[in-house]
Amino acid sequence: MSAESPVPNDPSDSLPVKPDSEANQPSQTDAPFPVVGIAASAGGLEAFTELIRYLPTDTGMAFVLIQHLSPDHESLLSEILGRVTTMPVLQVQDQMRVEPNAVYVIPPNAQMTLVDGILRLAPRQKSKGKYLPADIFFESLATDRGNKAIAVVLSGMDGDGAEGVKAVKIAGGVTFAECGATAQFNSMPNTAVATGNVDFVLPPPAIARELSNLSRNPFLGQSEPLPIIQELPPKPGDPLSRIFSLLRTTTGVDFTQYKPASLERRIQRRMLLYKLDSLAAYAQYLQTHRDEIQALYEEILIHVTSFFREPHVFEKLKTEVFPRISQNKASDVPLRIWVAGCSTGEEVYSLAICLLEFFSDRATLPPIQIFATDISETAISKARSGFYLESQMEGVSPERKSRFFVPQPEGGYQISSTVREFCVFAHHNLCDDPPFSNLDLISCRNLLIYLSDRLQERIMALFHYSLNLTGCLVLGTAESVKAASNLFAPVDEACKIYARKLSLSNRLFAFTATSGRVPSLHNPQPIPENRSISFDLAREVDQLIANRYMPLSVVVNEQMQILQMRGDLDLYLKLTPSTTELNLLSMAREGLGTPLRTALYQAQTENVLVRQEDIQMEQGERTRLSLEVLPFRPALTNTLYFLVLFNPISPSAPASNTISLKK
Repeated sequence: MSAESPVPNDPSDSLPVKPDSEANQPSQTDAPFPVVGIAASAGGLEAFTELIRYLPTDTGMAFVLIQHLSPDHESLLSEILGRVTTMPVLQVQDQMRVEPNAVYVIPPNAQMTLVDGILRLAPRQKSKGKYLPADIFFESLATDRGNKAIAVVLSGMDGDGAEGVKAVKIAGGVTFAECGATAQFNSMPNTAVATGNVDFVLPPPAIARELSNLSRNPFLGQSEPLPIIQELPPKPGDPLSRIFSLLRTTTGVDFTQYKPASLERRIQRRMLLYKLDSLAAYAQYLQTHRDEIQALYEEILIHVTSFFREPHVFEKLKTEVFPRISQNKASDVPLRIWVAGCSTGEEVYSLAICLLEFFSDRATLPPIQIFATDISETAISKARSGFYLESQMEGVSPERKSRFFVPQPEGGYQISSTVREFCVFAHHNLCDDPPFSNLDLISCRNLLIYLSDRLQERIMALFHYSLNLTGCLVLGTAESVKAASNLFAPVDEACKIYARKLSLSNRLFAFTATSGRVPSLHNPQPIPENRSISFDLAREVDQLIANRYMPLSVVVNEQMQILQMRGDLDLYLKLTPSTTELNLLSMAREGLGTPLRTALYQAQTENVLVRQEDIQMEQGERTRLSLEVLPFRPALTNTLYFLVLFNPISPSAPASNTISLKK
């Protein structure tokens, strides 16, 4: 984008990251007017002056200036700016209320926040060894003003403000950075731009003009929010219905199952950037600008993640969950973990690092498979690269940084190959695509909060289906399993860690393809509002896959009563005549009873995974199989169960003529 251009950056060209859960951010605000936070450091005096000089005095906005100042340096900024504008320019005093059409300047040796329209001062203090007054103010601004928050990063050293612009964008606000052509020191604005969360990159006079344009937009000028989503799903023919159809046709994703508040915030932000005052106008704009469809798609999927977010959760995983899921694992059976909605990868690599630390005292590292998926190709590409800016490394301790990351000559850090080799990243639509299976752990943090209750219920059942019998689920701070308490039991409610419950019923799932995209929308054809999707084909394919790859298995209790059966087991088990008793040992066919009883006995007495290989049965023709018995105790219970897996051996495989028993 040209430095002089007022056209917003396309978020599809960026890699958005988010500091924390969007659940804590308001979707809109009833604050009567917008507040613009403007931050600068070295070279900021000239940038502040040029921006304020070109601002109209009647925008209806308040302007709050955050400058890095030495504690013993007397600020002359208020006096200097007072010469270039007729707006009041005030050095902030504690508990000062912001008013429109006024300029407020932070005093020396202070950090400042905005709470309920009141500016609050506190002694400045370091965060991660740095003073970050811009981040602190921007994050409070986002919380206080929601979609009426505006952040501007001007000339300065270091990366202060980069995290703050994320918070403002997430809240539905607008973000600016000074372009490199005019910034005396470009580290601050460049770092903000590199996060992918800056909408406009302009010189200060052009920023002033764009702020003036924004001040006349009805979404910012109204004291009450303007709702644009009345109901989901929308009625056929409505502008919103056309928008969803365009998104679905282009990206393959149906957003009608997402929560309205988040969708409304994202759509209104795009309308604000393009100065459109109605949903119908935005729908028309999308129909003729395919790039904007992709930009809206990425905007809705703005990515919420950071390294070691909520550190206590990762500590609990190391002390409670990793021991649980690695217990009784055979040396060649991998730990399987799924990070659903992995965003830009920080969560994935944090888990991998914790696993390496957990197994550091073992002579041999067990096999580990971490499947990381997201619906956004942009996020997946960023995650695969494993490259992160200094500002994105906030949660990484110096010890971990030196052990698991490689500093790059151009700045930033690359995750080490030791960590990356465990992680497989893939595009995946959690709502439609088939899930992974035989998993020990699923991490899905701060994704469900965006989805409807009905879709959350389906996904929780899917997670239950995907997990091993001793598997665990990790959710985000604002999420819980209360609607699926029959499927999951709390391991640690404070950390949002849950254990899979034993269920006597298996839910059947139908999955649909998500690649229904059209090559061009510049000359769009009419899009049906209610696209019919055949679920029969997907169900048949899913069943074929399950039949081909899912191990034949039964679950029994200590009395050998069968509680669950998966697959066609007629080759190995038979009903006893004149009885309905489902006892595994009495149902075992000839040749299977003795090795089955031996394996169950050893698994019960030694509490280990037991395998018997190359068992030979006479069933008309010789049948060969291997057998595995895994003992387990579900969370919050002392009841012992056994998972018995039957693995047929191909007739072409060489026979060993022996039955082997090994742990």
